Amino acid sequence: MLIRNVEEVPSIPYGLGARKRVIFGEKENAPTFVMRVFEVPPGGASSDHCHDFEHEVLILKGEGVLKGSWGDAPFAEGSAILLQPNEQHQLVNTGDESLHFMCAVPLRGEEADCITGGSGGRWRVIALIAAAMVILGVLIWGFSTRG
Repeated sequence: MLIRNVEEVPSIPYGLGARKRVIFGEKENAPTFVMRVFEVPPGGASSDHCHDFEHEVLILKGEGVLKGSWGDAPFAEGSAILLQPNEQHQLVNTGDESLHFMCAVPLRGEEADCITGGSGGRWRVIALIAAAMVILGVLIWGFSTRG
């Protein structure tokens, strides 16, 4: 059994001005899920992404819109959101106060989040491939010039 004060868990940058706290996860020996709490400033947003697992979100404070292929869906404090696997999504704070939400994802979801999602995610993948090709080219060139 473990009880934590959310405010005592360090936060890390996430998305567009947002902060993320991993409340329970692998480090706490959670066997199945990761519980995360996010704080998004006015005008900020989570990353625009998708993943191959469901994503459950509870809005704790604030308001905003959920962006996806369906368009913009407004939400407010007390809203619960279920995103199906592979649904592109982004939570945007449209209010004047910080948006706070909690989400639960599978344990493997903490590492999988955002790598291939959204147009920004696609550009990150393209950049990683380009960087790998440059490194490979330099290695091949270096070995071919040794004599």
